[in-house]
Amino acid sequence: MKPSHARWLKRLVALTEIPAPDPQRLLRRIVMMERSIMLPVKAVFIGMILYSFDITPWVGLASNTLDVVVETVQLIFWFYILANFIIALILFAAERLPLAVVQWTVVTSSLVDGIFIAGMALLTGGLDSVLFWLFVVLIIRNSVSVPPGLLQLILNFAISLCYALVAVLDVSVFQNLDEFTRHALDLTPREDLGQPFVLRLTVLLLTALCCSGLELLLERQRLAAEEAGEFVAREGQLRSAGRLAAEFAHQIKNPLAIINNAAFSLQRSMRENKNPATQQIEIIQEEVARADKVITQIMGYAQLSEGRVEKLNVIEELNRAITQVFPAAVPTRIKIHREFGHGFPPLLMQRGHLSEILVNLLQNAREAVGETGNVSVSADCHRDYSVEISVRDDGPGISPDKKGRVFEAYYTTKEKGSGLGLAIVKHNAELYGGIARVESELGKGAKFIVIFPAKALMTFSK
Repeated sequence: MKPSHARWLKRLVALTEIPAPDPQRLLRRIVMMERSIMLPVKAVFIGMILYSFDITPWVGLASNTLDVVVETVQLIFWFYILANFIIALILFAAERLPLAVVQWTVVTSSLVDGIFIAGMALLTGGLDSVLFWLFVVLIIRNSVSVPPGLLQLILNFAISLCYALVAVLDVSVFQNLDEFTRHALDLTPREDLGQPFVLRLTVLLLTALCCSGLELLLERQRLAAEEAGEFVAREGQLRSAGRLAAEFAHQIKNPLAIINNAAFSLQRSMRENKNPATQQIEIIQEEVARADKVITQIMGYAQLSEGRVEKLNVIEELNRAITQVFPAAVPTRIKIHREFGHGFPPLLMQRGHLSEILVNLLQNAREAVGETGNVSVSADCHRDYSVEISVRDDGPGISPDKKGRVFEAYYTTKEKGSGLGLAIVKHNAELYGGIARVESELGKGAKFIVIFPAKALMTFSK
């Protein structure tokens, strides 16, 4: 395949790819369509056919070929009843079963319906059967119950093939009947498929493509609207939190400045007399300076006043952070191991917040292993589309009595550490509804894990 053709095919596949819908929303659609609508309709349909068994025979003429067809469809009908009984049990327990089981049950149900309708269409006119329109209904139903994408297209193509099978068997059965039976049944000559078959198959295929295309457009529009809403909400919350932090600092710094000025004046007026109060005033000044420093650090710790929410690629941000902490130009004996998954949803965050999380975790691991060691960085996307990032080192590990405090602000076991690095990791993760935790044993290294939910409005620690 030429490179240009490969790129064109890649773009075509990308057009049909969208993130999987929210599991709860998809489950609600399945329950509405399959359990609330399709099961009652199929129950009535099965009842009508059972009633026809007792009242009138389907075919009363002696024809070997037709007898085989009728008996085959009757066997398919009993299988159809059994299959729908099992499908109904699964659908009524849908909320307690894994979503994948429910989804494949829907796919199986659609295929079973397509095969049975094909059999019924063969007995009720073949190519000219009015049941042709049930194939169109099946395709529309699949567009509701099955997420848009390759699976839906394949399923609807299989439904179209069921109708093609009806046409082929219709011609085959006609050709195997004798002249007397053909005249007795008043059958339309079936020497070949003909133009009506091509037109009807085209209708089925176009319906499948139109339904899939329309749902793709609607799904992309919905995702764009949700992302826009999240952007606005997160940026608004960040601005509000930033204003709150700035107001807090302003309100605290002003009285501290007044206290500091008053203490300085008292110290200058009492310096010559060597009054014992001088020492107390010096303590006041030291404590005011300390409080001022803490407030300044807290402002840097929060970092909420500036920045904008962006759509971030997890792998790109991880590679950028690794390059920042372990630059290629600086030789090191520390080995970096990357274990990245695929299919990550974008993270809607401020780039600085995610960068701080990754850089702090990597710097922490670098300091833990010393001059030589191993640092493993992994990223994985869970089935609920949450993103898990972990940084593991083979350093000395963390003792049990210290492990519970590593995320506390200003708690550090390092001589020159500020005690804010891991606290920032926890704070920034929780800001977006995520969690941060540590797994470690003495002598076995440490593993820091951060998990971000697929979608969550930001929360602020009280």
